[in-house]
Amino acid sequence: MKIKQQEQIKAFLDGGFGPDAARGLLARQEERLRFLIESTKNKSKNQMKTMEQTLLPRIALYQVLQQEGCSQAEAYACLRRYMMDHVAAQKHAATARMEAVPGFYALYSRIFLRIMRTTDLQESVQTRDKDSFDVTIRRCLWHTACVENGCPELCRLFCDVDDVNYGGLKKIGFSRTKTLGYGGDCCDFHFYKK
Repeated sequence: MKIKQQEQIKAFLDGGFGPDAARGLLARQEERLRFLIESTKNKSKNQMKTMEQTLLPRIALYQVLQQEGCSQAEAYACLRRYMMDHVAAQKHAATARMEAVPGFYALYSRIFLRIMRTTDLQESVQTRDKDSFDVTIRRCLWHTACVENGCPELCRLFCDVDDVNYGGLKKIGFSRTKTLGYGGDCCDFHFYKK
């Protein structure tokens, strides 16, 4: 399976470490990624696809940076730059472009809630009224993957990506008071029509 995330990680490493160091880091990250994929058990096909494409490449990079001599704080700061400057920025730009679709709020809320009702990536409860919808997530694959791989603190970055992705949109507002990644008992997403 081709992992699209790897191209983005390569570009980030090239820009931050220079081509030679980046090549070595990427080779070690890919080796670690293969190990993490092979070690992951008891996941559905859908969960495994998300683990391979989204979660494990980032976890592998975080772990390799520490193995290569970065402190946990330095590795976290590096991953934070990657997640905010590349991942979150791209997600926000894509969501902002979608706002141009007529009836965006109604369409987005229906799709988002349908996905949350049917996915096995999270366990959640959803509510909706005319101008807002809430999703309370009690368990999520992002948090589980970080905990299972010994880096629960890394989950905070996935939470932070949501804040950037949904922040500053013109047609949808977003708030949250707690997340699993930050030690809460749930993630309490609240979206509202602007």
